[in-house]
Amino acid sequence: MISAKELASLLELFKDDDKPLEAVSASFHKAFARSEHFRLACAMCAMLVDGLLAAPAHRLIAYFLLRDMYSAEPLAAQPFLPFLVEQLGRERDGSNAQVEHNLLCLLLAEPPHKDVPKRSALEIRASLAAGEPLPAPNLRAVQVAFAERDQHIPALRRKGIHATVRAPAAEGEGDAETLADAARDSKLDALSARELSCSSFEPAFARPPPPLLGAGEDEVLWLSPCAEGTMLLWDHSMCTDNVKSSEVRELMSKAFKGPLVPQQQQQVLSELESDAKLVYHCGLTPKRLPDLVENNPVIAIEVFLKLMSSS
Repeated sequence: MISAKELASLLELFKDDDKPLEAVSASFHKAFARSEHFRLACAMCAMLVDGLLAAPAHRLIAYFLLRDMYSAEPLAAQPFLPFLVEQLGRERDGSNAQVEHNLLCLLLAEPPHKDVPKRSALEIRASLAAGEPLPAPNLRAVQVAFAERDQHIPALRRKGIHATVRAPAAEGEGDAETLADAARDSKLDALSARELSCSSFEPAFARPPPPLLGAGEDEVLWLSPCAEGTMLLWDHSMCTDNVKSSEVRELMSKAFKGPLVPQQQQQVLSELESDAKLVYHCGLTPKRLPDLVENNPVIAIEVFLKLMSSS
């Protein structure tokens, strides 16, 4: 999804939790080109879902970047808005649950809360943790916009199960939340770029092949020979000399050298009359034509007529 260098730069950016979120966003846009934003946003979604961002302030920065990255686009053109809506409706536990819920309510409000970008992640966490849970904003317009867009995507494609399965929390002495944070810290330190993936296990769509359609009485049946010993047979008559053409060539070779007897002349004429293509296989060449005209003018005339009719 992203390279190791991009992952290191992204994790370094999350450490600016004491700076205003708009400053963090400016650093993000300065560090990464716009063509890389989608891949980086997918990586942030994977880290949020898999619990790879240990510090609560880092998670708040990731949520803000996902909302701010495409905020200038129309609702239907913001690819990660459904992810934020899904995270808002997800059940959470721990001390940071209310903070994330309230921040998502402020980010998904229409228009978004103006004071959020001007405050740091640490300040937002402190203020939202002390207050009451905010009511969820009206997301009807967002849901309608994405319902129209997603109607062209197959339903099975949207029902995949996340490919990453998190290990159970470590057992031992101490606060459970502290142990979970320590486990996420160690997991994030050992994180490699190839572990981030948006792939999922999708339900298989069974498509068995249909049965063969029975042939009717008025249809032609395809017969597949299955008897043993079947073999190809060669037609030995192919590419063999025709008896008539060989006789005509033999008589024509005599006609080039001297006059033929009337019976031989009549045989040549009758063969040329029955098969006009023999004129091309009788051995006649331009050099032999004067000898044929001199010795057998009748056959020469017939040959000329055949050549003229064929052209």
